Amino acid sequence: MVKVAVAAPGQVAREVIESLVAAGNHEVITLARRNLQLEEIVEGTTPIKVDFHNQDELVKVLQGTHTLLSFVVAQSDPEGTVQKNLIDAAIAAGVKRFAPSEWFVARFTHLNWNASKLLIRDYLEEKNKNGKVLEYCLFQPGLFTDYHANENINKHLKTNDFLPIDFANRRLLAPGNLQPRFTATSVRDVANIVAMAIEYEGEWPKIGGIAGETLSLAQELTIGEKIRGKKFEVELLDVDSLRKGEYNGAWVKPLEHPSLQHLDEETRAAFSKAAFTGFLLALADGDMVVSDEWNRIFPDYKFTGVEEFVSKFWAGKP
Repeated sequence: MVKVAVAAPGQVAREVIESLVAAGNHEVITLARRNLQLEEIVEGTTPIKVDFHNQDELVKVLQGTHTLLSFVVAQSDPEGTVQKNLIDAAIAAGVKRFAPSEWFVARFTHLNWNASKLLIRDYLEEKNKNGKVLEYCLFQPGLFTDYHANENINKHLKTNDFLPIDFANRRLLAPGNLQPRFTATSVRDVANIVAMAIEYEGEWPKIGGIAGETLSLAQELTIGEKIRGKKFEVELLDVDSLRKGEYNGAWVKPLEHPSLQHLDEETRAAFSKAAFTGFLLALADGDMVVSDEWNRIFPDYKFTGVEEFVSKFWAGKP
Protein backbone atom coordinates (compact mmCIF):
# COMPACT_ATOMS: atom_id res chain seq x y z
CA MET A 1 0.00 0.00 0.00
CA VAL A 2 1.24 3.49 -0.88
CA LYS A 3 0.00 6.99 -0.20
CA VAL A 4 -1.49 8.77 -3.21
CA ALA A 5 -2.25 12.49 -3.23
CA VAL A 6 -4.70 14.00 -5.73
CA ALA A 7 -4.38 17.77 -6.17
CA ALA A 8 -7.35 19.92 -7.27
CA PRO A 9 -9.86 17.05 -7.47
CA GLY A 10 -12.49 17.82 -10.10
CA GLN A 11 -14.46 16.02 -12.77
CA VAL A 12 -11.92 13.57 -14.16
CA ALA A 13 -10.06 13.30 -10.87
CA ARG A 14 -13.19 11.98 -9.18
CA GLU A 15 -13.21 8.97 -11.50
CA VAL A 16 -9.53 8.29 -10.79
CA ILE A 17 -10.09 8.58 -7.04
CA GLU A 18 -13.01 6.14 -7.17
CA SER A 19 -10.88 3.62 -9.07
CA LEU A 20 -8.10 3.92 -6.51
CA VAL A 21 -10.51 3.50 -3.60
CA ALA A 22 -12.23 0.54 -5.28
CA ALA A 23 -8.87 -1.20 -5.65
CA GLY A 24 -8.44 -0.88 -1.89
CA ASN A 25 -4.65 -0.88 -2.11
CA HIS A 26 -3.77 2.70 -1.23
CA GLU A 27 -4.20 5.55 1.19
CA VAL A 28 -5.72 8.41 -0.82
CA ILE A 29 -5.67 12.06 0.20
CA THR A 30 -7.13 14.97 -1.78
CA LEU A 31 -5.69 18.48 -1.78
CA ALA A 32 -8.02 21.41 -2.49
CA ARG A 33 -8.09 25.16 -1.96
CA ARG A 34 -11.31 24.93 0.03
CA ASN A 35 -13.12 22.55 2.30
CA LEU A 36 -14.92 20.06 0.08
CA GLN A 37 -18.66 19.58 0.41
CA LEU A 38 -19.79 16.23 1.76
CA GLU A 39 -21.02 15.10 -1.67
CA GLU A 40 -17.61 15.92 -3.17
CA ILE A 41 -15.73 13.60 -0.84
CA VAL A 42 -15.20 10.01 -1.90
CA GLU A 43 -15.67 7.66 1.04
CA GLY A 44 -12.34 6.17 2.01
CA THR A 45 -10.30 9.28 1.21
CA THR A 46 -8.93 12.05 3.41
CA PRO A 47 -9.71 15.57 2.14
CA ILE A 48 -7.21 18.26 3.11
CA LYS A 49 -7.58 21.98 2.56
CA VAL A 50 -4.25 23.51 1.48
CA ASP A 51 -2.77 26.80 0.36
CA PHE A 52 -1.10 25.92 -2.94
CA HIS A 53 1.13 28.98 -2.53
CA ASN A 54 2.51 27.88 0.84
CA GLN A 55 5.52 25.66 0.20
CA ASP A 56 6.07 24.67 3.82
CA GLU A 57 2.46 23.55 4.13
CA LEU A 58 2.60 21.55 0.89
CA VAL A 59 5.85 19.82 1.88
CA LYS A 60 4.35 18.87 5.24
CA VAL A 61 1.16 17.50 3.69
CA LEU A 62 3.09 15.49 1.07
CA GLN A 63 5.35 13.72 3.56
CA GLY A 64 5.21 9.98 2.93
CA THR A 65 3.42 10.38 -0.42
CA HIS A 66 4.43 7.95 -3.16
CA THR A 67 2.46 9.39 -6.10
CA LEU A 68 1.04 12.87 -6.66
CA LEU A 69 -1.60 13.34 -9.35
CA SER A 70 -2.42 16.89 -10.43
CA PHE A 71 -5.70 18.00 -11.97
CA VAL A 72 -5.14 21.76 -11.75
CA VAL A 73 -7.19 23.40 -14.52
CA ALA A 74 -4.83 24.97 -17.06
CA GLN A 75 -6.79 28.19 -17.57
CA SER A 76 -7.03 28.77 -13.81
CA ASP A 77 -3.23 28.54 -13.48
CA PRO A 78 -1.99 30.35 -16.63
CA GLU A 79 1.57 30.81 -15.39
CA GLY A 80 1.77 27.31 -13.99
CA THR A 81 2.45 28.71 -10.51
CA VAL A 82 0.37 26.19 -8.59
CA GLN A 83 1.81 23.19 -10.39
CA LYS A 84 5.37 24.48 -10.06
CA ASN A 85 4.76 24.79 -6.32
CA LEU A 86 3.44 21.22 -6.25
CA ILE A 87 6.52 19.99 -8.12
CA ASP A 88 8.94 21.77 -5.79
CA ALA A 89 7.07 20.52 -2.72
CA ALA A 90 6.97 16.98 -4.10
CA ILE A 91 10.73 16.98 -4.63
CA ALA A 92 11.35 18.39 -1.15
CA ALA A 93 9.01 15.83 0.42
CA GLY A 94 10.59 12.89 -1.39
CA VAL A 95 7.57 12.02 -3.56
CA LYS A 96 8.52 9.29 -6.04
CA ARG A 97 6.08 9.92 -8.91
CA PHE A 98 4.19 12.91 -10.28
CA ALA A 99 1.53 13.27 -12.96
CA PRO A 100 1.06 16.88 -14.07
CA SER A 101 -2.34 18.11 -15.19
CA GLU A 102 -2.30 16.88 -18.78
CA TRP A 103 -5.29 14.59 -19.45
CA PHE A 104 -5.69 15.71 -23.09
CA VAL A 105 -3.42 15.73 -26.18
CA ALA A 106 0.27 16.37 -26.80
CA ARG A 107 0.21 19.45 -29.06
CA PHE A 108 -1.56 22.75 -28.42
CA THR A 109 -0.76 24.79 -31.54
CA HIS A 110 -4.42 25.74 -31.91
CA LEU A 111 -5.50 25.20 -28.30
CA ASN A 112 -3.72 28.08 -26.61
CA TRP A 113 -5.76 27.98 -23.40
CA ASN A 114 -3.64 24.93 -22.56
CA ALA A 115 -0.37 26.86 -22.79
CA SER A 116 0.46 26.41 -19.10
CA LYS A 117 0.76 22.66 -19.70
CA LEU A 118 3.78 23.40 -21.89
CA LEU A 119 5.33 25.52 -19.13
CA ILE A 120 5.03 22.60 -16.73
CA ARG A 121 6.60 20.19 -19.21
CA ASP A 122 9.59 22.53 -19.50
CA TYR A 123 9.75 22.93 -15.71
CA LEU A 124 9.88 19.18 -15.17
CA GLU A 125 12.61 18.80 -17.79
CA GLU A 126 14.61 21.55 -16.08
CA LYS A 127 14.27 19.93 -12.66
CA ASN A 128 15.58 16.63 -13.97
CA LYS A 129 18.29 17.94 -16.29
CA ASN A 130 21.17 17.10 -13.94
CA GLY A 131 19.73 13.77 -12.86
CA LYS A 132 16.26 12.49 -12.11
CA VAL A 133 14.80 13.99 -8.95
CA LEU A 134 11.16 13.23 -9.76
CA GLU A 135 9.72 10.48 -11.94
CA TYR A 136 6.80 11.79 -13.98
CA CYS A 137 4.40 10.89 -16.76
CA LEU A 138 2.29 13.04 -19.08
CA PHE A 139 -0.98 11.08 -19.18
CA GLN A 140 -2.55 11.88 -22.57
CA PRO A 141 -5.85 10.13 -23.43
CA GLY A 142 -7.01 12.43 -26.23
CA LEU A 143 -10.69 13.34 -26.07
CA PHE A 144 -13.02 11.64 -23.64
CA THR A 145 -15.34 9.18 -25.31
CA ASP A 146 -17.96 10.38 -22.81
CA TYR A 147 -18.34 13.59 -24.86
CA HIS A 148 -20.44 11.57 -27.30
CA ALA A 149 -23.31 11.57 -24.84
CA ASN A 150 -24.36 15.20 -25.42
CA GLU A 151 -25.41 15.37 -21.76
CA ASN A 152 -24.24 14.13 -18.39
CA ILE A 153 -24.17 10.40 -18.93
CA ASN A 154 -21.06 10.50 -16.74
CA LYS A 155 -22.02 11.76 -13.29
CA HIS A 156 -18.74 13.63 -12.86
CA LEU A 157 -18.02 14.95 -16.36
CA LYS A 158 -19.67 17.57 -18.53
CA THR A 159 -20.04 15.77 -21.84
CA ASN A 160 -20.92 18.41 -24.42
CA ASP A 161 -17.47 19.90 -25.06
CA PHE A 162 -15.49 19.84 -28.31
CA LEU A 163 -16.68 16.96 -30.48
CA PRO A 164 -17.95 18.32 -33.82
CA ILE A 165 -20.55 15.59 -34.01
CA ASP A 166 -23.98 16.10 -32.47
CA PHE A 167 -25.79 12.80 -31.95
CA ALA A 168 -28.91 14.44 -30.55
CA ASN A 169 -29.49 16.57 -33.66
CA ARG A 170 -27.81 14.21 -36.16
CA ARG A 171 -25.23 16.62 -37.56
CA LEU A 172 -21.48 16.82 -38.02
CA LEU A 173 -18.98 19.56 -38.78
CA ALA A 174 -15.62 18.75 -40.38
CA PRO A 175 -12.52 20.80 -41.30
CA GLY A 176 -12.21 20.35 -45.06
CA ASN A 177 -13.15 16.67 -45.30
CA LEU A 178 -13.94 13.60 -43.23
CA GLN A 179 -10.40 12.23 -43.08
CA PRO A 180 -9.10 13.97 -39.89
CA ARG A 181 -8.59 11.52 -37.04
CA PHE A 182 -8.73 11.77 -33.27
CA THR A 183 -8.24 9.54 -30.25
CA ALA A 184 -11.11 8.98 -27.82
CA THR A 185 -10.75 7.26 -24.45
CA SER A 186 -13.48 6.83 -21.86
CA VAL A 187 -12.99 8.50 -18.50
CA ARG A 188 -13.47 5.15 -16.79
CA ASP A 189 -10.68 3.62 -18.89
CA VAL A 190 -8.38 6.54 -18.06
CA ALA A 191 -9.10 6.08 -14.37
CA ASN A 192 -8.44 2.34 -14.55
CA ILE A 193 -5.15 2.81 -16.41
CA VAL A 194 -3.96 5.41 -13.89
CA ALA A 195 -4.80 3.05 -11.03
CA MET A 196 -2.85 0.29 -12.79
CA ALA A 197 0.03 2.71 -13.47
CA ILE A 198 0.39 3.39 -9.75
CA GLU A 199 0.80 -0.37 -9.21
CA TYR A 200 3.26 -0.65 -12.13
CA GLU A 201 6.74 -1.51 -10.86
CA GLY A 202 8.62 -0.30 -13.94
CA GLU A 203 9.59 3.30 -14.58
CA TRP A 204 6.80 5.48 -15.89
CA PRO A 205 7.18 6.65 -19.51
CA LYS A 206 7.51 10.43 -19.78
CA ILE A 207 4.90 10.49 -22.51
CA GLY A 208 1.96 8.36 -21.42
CA GLY A 209 -0.48 8.04 -24.28
CA ILE A 210 -3.70 6.18 -23.46
CA ALA A 211 -5.39 5.35 -26.75
CA GLY A 212 -8.88 3.99 -26.29
CA GLU A 213 -9.63 4.19 -30.00
CA THR A 214 -8.33 6.32 -32.85
CA LEU A 215 -10.78 6.90 -35.67
CA SER A 216 -11.61 9.32 -38.48
CA LEU A 217 -14.58 11.65 -38.76
CA ALA A 218 -15.80 9.39 -41.56
CA GLN A 219 -15.84 6.47 -39.13
CA GLU A 220 -17.57 8.67 -36.56
CA LEU A 221 -20.24 9.48 -39.12
CA THR A 222 -20.74 5.83 -39.97
CA ILE A 223 -21.17 4.96 -36.30
CA GLY A 224 -23.56 7.85 -35.75
CA GLU A 225 -25.80 7.01 -38.71
CA LYS A 226 -25.79 3.32 -37.83
CA ILE A 227 -26.79 3.85 -34.20
CA ARG A 228 -29.16 6.77 -34.79
CA GLY A 229 -30.76 5.13 -37.81
CA LYS A 230 -30.82 8.22 -40.04
CA LYS A 231 -28.48 10.26 -42.22
CA PHE A 232 -26.59 13.07 -40.51
CA GLU A 233 -26.36 16.60 -41.89
CA VAL A 234 -22.69 17.06 -42.77
CA GLU A 235 -21.08 20.49 -43.15
CA LEU A 236 -17.53 20.78 -44.50
CA LEU A 237 -15.81 23.98 -43.39
CA ASP A 238 -13.08 25.75 -45.33
CA VAL A 239 -9.80 25.21 -43.46
CA ASP A 240 -8.13 28.33 -44.87
CA SER A 241 -10.98 30.45 -43.52
CA LEU A 242 -10.66 28.77 -40.13
CA ARG A 243 -6.95 29.59 -40.10
CA LYS A 244 -7.85 33.24 -40.62
CA GLY A 245 -10.14 33.11 -37.61
CA GLU A 246 -13.28 33.07 -39.73
CA TYR A 247 -15.87 30.61 -38.45
CA ASN A 248 -18.99 30.21 -40.55
CA GLY A 249 -20.33 26.91 -39.27
CA ALA A 250 -24.05 26.53 -38.74
CA TRP A 251 -23.57 25.71 -35.06
CA VAL A 252 -21.05 25.75 -32.21
CA LYS A 253 -20.77 23.45 -29.23
CA PRO A 254 -21.21 25.64 -26.12
CA LEU A 255 -18.44 24.92 -23.61
CA GLU A 256 -19.78 24.13 -20.16
CA HIS A 257 -16.60 23.47 -18.20
CA PRO A 258 -16.92 24.61 -14.56
CA SER A 259 -13.90 26.89 -14.98
CA LEU A 260 -15.96 29.00 -17.43
CA GLN A 261 -19.04 29.41 -15.29
CA HIS A 262 -17.95 32.81 -13.99
CA LEU A 263 -18.04 34.27 -17.53
CA ASP A 264 -21.08 36.15 -18.79
CA GLU A 265 -23.06 34.56 -21.61
CA GLU A 266 -21.60 36.75 -24.37
CA THR A 267 -17.99 36.16 -23.29
CA ARG A 268 -18.53 32.43 -22.93
CA ALA A 269 -20.13 32.28 -26.39
CA ALA A 270 -17.13 34.06 -27.92
CA PHE A 271 -14.73 31.73 -26.12
CA SER A 272 -16.73 28.71 -27.27
CA LYS A 273 -16.48 29.81 -30.90
CA ALA A 274 -12.73 30.47 -30.66
CA ALA A 275 -12.12 27.18 -28.86
CA PHE A 276 -14.25 25.21 -31.31
CA THR A 277 -12.36 26.80 -34.22
CA GLY A 278 -9.08 25.84 -32.59
CA PHE A 279 -10.30 22.31 -32.07
CA LEU A 280 -11.29 21.95 -35.73
CA LEU A 281 -7.86 23.18 -36.80
CA ALA A 282 -6.21 20.76 -34.39
CA LEU A 283 -8.22 18.00 -36.02
CA ALA A 284 -7.16 19.12 -39.48
CA ASP A 285 -3.49 19.17 -38.47
CA GLY A 286 -3.53 15.76 -36.77
CA ASP A 287 -3.05 17.13 -33.28
CA MET A 288 -5.93 15.16 -31.76
CA VAL A 289 -4.24 11.76 -32.10
CA VAL A 290 -2.24 10.53 -29.11
CA SER A 291 0.35 7.79 -28.68
CA ASP A 292 -0.19 4.43 -26.97
CA GLU A 293 2.55 3.94 -24.37
CA TRP A 294 0.20 2.64 -21.67
CA ASN A 295 -1.61 0.39 -24.15
CA ARG A 296 1.69 -1.34 -24.80
CA ILE A 297 2.52 -1.61 -21.10
CA PHE A 298 -0.90 -3.14 -20.36
CA PRO A 299 -1.65 -5.04 -23.62
CA ASP A 300 -4.41 -7.16 -22.07
CA TYR A 301 -6.55 -4.22 -20.99
CA LYS A 302 -9.75 -3.95 -23.04
CA PHE A 303 -10.81 -0.39 -23.81
CA THR A 304 -14.37 0.72 -24.47
CA GLY A 305 -14.72 1.52 -28.17
CA VAL A 306 -16.65 4.51 -29.48
CA GLU A 307 -19.35 2.39 -31.11
CA GLU A 308 -19.81 0.37 -27.93
CA PHE A 309 -20.19 3.56 -25.88
CA VAL A 310 -22.50 5.25 -28.39
CA SER A 311 -24.67 2.14 -28.69
CA LYS A 312 -25.26 1.95 -24.95
CA PHE A 313 -26.35 5.55 -24.79
CA TRP A 314 -28.08 6.28 -28.10
CA ALA A 315 -29.54 3.00 -29.32
CA GLY A 316 -33.32 3.31 -29.48
CA LYS A 317 -33.36 6.98 -28.55
CA PRO A 318 -35.68 9.23 -30.65
